[in-house]
Amino acid sequence: MFNCVLLTIDLNHEASWKKALPQAVELVRASKGVLHIVSVVPDLGTPMVESFFPKDFETKAIAAANEALADLVAKEVPKDIDVKLHLAFGNIHEKVLATLDEIECDLVVMASHKPDRARDFLVGSNADRVVRRSPVSVLVVRA
Repeated sequence: MFNCVLLTIDLNHEASWKKALPQAVELVRASKGVLHIVSVVPDLGTPMVESFFPKDFETKAIAAANEALADLVAKEVPKDIDVKLHLAFGNIHEKVLATLDEIECDLVVMASHKPDRARDFLVGSNADRVVRRSPVSVLVVRA
């Protein structure tokens, strides 16, 4: 079974966890494992864009995300589940993969929107990038 499951969520989109969280909980409960939940605050992309934001933007964004993540877990994760929270700032798929390596999980669970050729061509899908680069199995739950 999967003793260590990493669930990725986007705190700004309920669809990123609404269906995936119950799946991750059941997998962890069945194996009596640990659920790790990671959320990534995306970086601003370029130094030019960063220059328009206050110097303490990253610190404030991480603090707000940390509070939102703790609130979500308190409301949505059953009390019998051993859960550990991870928060990162940067490129989403890179931070998810780095967290995966750091905690050595057996499985990644993540939601993904219905494929859209134009959007995927222009910006790509973080789920696609994680699936292609992950050293462990990835369960993609359609949102």
